[in-house]
Amino acid sequence: MAPVGLLVSRNRYVQSCNRAFSNMFGYASEALKGKSLITLYPSATEFEHIGDRALMVMRSEGRYSDDRIMKRNNGQLFWCHVSGQAINRNDPFSAAVWVFEDISEKRQITTELTAREREIAQFLVAGKSSKEIGKLLGIGYRTVDAHRARLMRKFKVTSSNELVAKLIG
Repeated sequence: MAPVGLLVSRNRYVQSCNRAFSNMFGYASEALKGKSLITLYPSATEFEHIGDRALMVMRSEGRYSDDRIMKRNNGQLFWCHVSGQAINRNDPFSAAVWVFEDISEKRQITTELTAREREIAQFLVAGKSSKEIGKLLGIGYRTVDAHRARLMRKFKVTSSNELVAKLIG
């Protein structure tokens, strides 16, 4: 009966979830059990990249959270706040408890973005600079700036602050 999505995962597979979680993603509760979490991401690349970042943070801190774009069963993309706690800090993905909150009412997706643009957008709304984003993604900061410029054109804004405001909603 929790108002947010709750998930227990093992090795990035759904062990169990509550009704709010399955409804958020558009699945019947039992349909998700045993499925890889990759089905809930817009792309396999995003599944891998977010997993790499989360694993690193969970090993050092035991928990991880971010705002990210996820994918519903019908293919619709939406913003989601995700927080997780590792059961075993040394092997965080062996078992973890996650909370998912649909924040799409506050932060809507109004423009079609590539997987890399979604990653850049995720870091921009978290307040990261081009250099920080480049370091986290293993790309040059000028490449990040080029993606930011494309995002600005797509959202028809003239400054980075306007872009972040559009992304945040």
